[in-house]
Amino acid sequence: MMIRKPNFSRLQSAGVALALGLMVTSTAGLAALDKEAEKAFEPVSPTIDQARANILISRQLQFTHFMDQRIDSELSKRVFDAYLDQLDSQRMYFLQSDIDRFSPWRTKLDSALKTGQLDPAFQIYNLYQKRVIERLDHALELVNDGIDEFEFDSEDRLQLDRAEEPWASDKEALDAIWRRRIKNAILAQRLNGKDDEEIVTSLTRRYESQRTRALQARSEDAFQSYMNAFAGLWDPHTSYFSPRTSENFNINMSLSLEGIGAVLQSDNEYTKVVRLVPGGPASKQGQLKPADRIVGVAQGKDEEFTNVVGWRLDEVVDLIRGPRESVVRLEVIPASASDETVTRTIAITRDEVKLEEQSAQSDMIELERNGKPYKVGVIDIPTFYADFQAMQAGDPNYKSTTRDVRKLIDNLKGNGMEGLVIDLRNNGGGALQEASDLVGLFIDEGPTVQIRNADNDVSVLTDEDPSVAYSGPLVVLVNRMSASASEIFAGAIQDYGRGLVVGSQTFGKGTVQAVRPLNHGQLKITQSKFYRVSGGSTQHKGVIPDITIPTRINKEEIGEDALDGALPWDQIEAVPHARYFDFSGVIDELRRRHEDRFAESPEFQLLEEEIELLNTQRDREWVSLNYGERETYQEQLESRQLHIANARRQLEGKEPFEDWKALESHQEAEAADPDGDDKLDFIVREGGHIMADMLELDSRMASMIHPERITAQARNTSEKF
Repeated sequence: MMIRKPNFSRLQSAGVALALGLMVTSTAGLAALDKEAEKAFEPVSPTIDQARANILISRQLQFTHFMDQRIDSELSKRVFDAYLDQLDSQRMYFLQSDIDRFSPWRTKLDSALKTGQLDPAFQIYNLYQKRVIERLDHALELVNDGIDEFEFDSEDRLQLDRAEEPWASDKEALDAIWRRRIKNAILAQRLNGKDDEEIVTSLTRRYESQRTRALQARSEDAFQSYMNAFAGLWDPHTSYFSPRTSENFNINMSLSLEGIGAVLQSDNEYTKVVRLVPGGPASKQGQLKPADRIVGVAQGKDEEFTNVVGWRLDEVVDLIRGPRESVVRLEVIPASASDETVTRTIAITRDEVKLEEQSAQSDMIELERNGKPYKVGVIDIPTFYADFQAMQAGDPNYKSTTRDVRKLIDNLKGNGMEGLVIDLRNNGGGALQEASDLVGLFIDEGPTVQIRNADNDVSVLTDEDPSVAYSGPLVVLVNRMSASASEIFAGAIQDYGRGLVVGSQTFGKGTVQAVRPLNHGQLKITQSKFYRVSGGSTQHKGVIPDITIPTRINKEEIGEDALDGALPWDQIEAVPHARYFDFSGVIDELRRRHEDRFAESPEFQLLEEEIELLNTQRDREWVSLNYGERETYQEQLESRQLHIANARRQLEGKEPFEDWKALESHQEAEAADPDGDDKLDFIVREGGHIMADMLELDSRMASMIHPERITAQARNTSEKF
């Protein structure tokens, strides 16, 4: 339902003492918080354990991270800016005078970080919490004074993204910004049909909840924010886990957890969905999407929502996690929302998420071309999995991606399969060895992926099994959510000329992390990088498809190249590998046929229309605070969304929705009880059509070159097609 509302040696004891001594002597950097603020918020202080952990983190980053980077005055400037951005990315709390007071530290944090001197970071954090409480007190005062004082007939408007704006010059300027924010929230709720009493209750509850969380800030919150701002300057996958976050991480790394099956991360004041666990409750339910932001959590179907804006990630995770078969309701700002007041309620039934049970599945597409039938097999691989415990126990029937796919291929071949589509869309990776082994099902022998560490040593994973499960034509479907191990498989198939990659540019996650224990928490650190057998990295660029299909996913929000500080793409020496087929003689014709087919496809036309609408919403920089203008925009938006929904229902042979309210009611019912329709989507069918095109265009593709017939010369080529 859419709701529009507004491994290091031990530290020398002397070294630790020196570091702590420096920390104690640095407290004169800022004036103490004023007495009024101290009554409301008790400033937090660093601990000895945190100071020791800081020193360990600095050493590990400087000497063992894949990227060689010095901790110097230049890095100090970047840490300073990153920390402020970590705390106040939208520039809603700090004043320019605050930034000026902090500025003497801008070039001096390097020595502080090396010696565990945490006082500067904690003074910044304490002042930030004071400013947050001041802002929320101001917001509550405005609401309690009466929302009828707000006028909605002017040309006033609200800027949606203030990340690049200057800091507010004074309190009055910040008051004006916050007044517009509250005005926007009131307007959005009025347009949604709420009366003023309901709006006051809703906003009061929201701001009081955020204020309570600010008052409960802990020392570990400050330390974690600072260390992550620091670690993130090496790359976005390097991060510090507090002891509590480490516990949650270890639970998520085990093969069973009870919850909704979603990977979450902190995104400023929000909790953002990074990806969904394939086969988990949220993935099956179908409405929660990557980049959605969770703002409220409710238990059961009737309990009121708890506003979680500003909450720590571990506490949000605790709220969402729960016993099997219980219902949790999430209030989220969809990734496609026009502004932060547009939310959707999603009900998800919790279940046990067992990663090893996310098995590959198969289907068969039957097509007809000029009276000739074609049978195309489809294998959907949601993740690269392996039951390591069963494997180590010697169970001959242990489950793994490669073993399961081999069985599915045999079954499909037994049913007359002429071509195969491997669907890796939304596959976020998993077991690296499984990706390598899976490549081996389609080639005889050869390298599958290169891995380079921080010392520039390169190791190569190789398929040494000469048996081939399938030697016929192959299409691999990918999208922006195909990452890591998925990219290794797709890249290898492309480099070997073993098949065509179809879809959209993949995520670009080409780095490997290790979790290292600290005296206090853990450090997840990037230690190596993946490279294709052709020498190019999968990092940052990902895999570029041979035939492109547009996607609803916004590349500006999702993907490695959308992350600040992502390691760049580069390349190393190629390793000798075979070339099974040269597609250069047919790829242009395959693309033309695909484009002609999509030009006439009503499903594709709807997809393009939906993408256009999403891009229009994403490109908005301002929202009007004029009631009439906002109402007109909302009606136009609802009309376009209703048109797309009804056009899609018509294609499915279903009755159209009478109006927007009918569509909303349907979405709400669907969220509470999804129908679980798992029919093949039109992009999978298009993969089948491309396969049929391949079979029509060149009979050689019907019986791809068998591995035993590859010449030595072919084995040693590394040319690209």
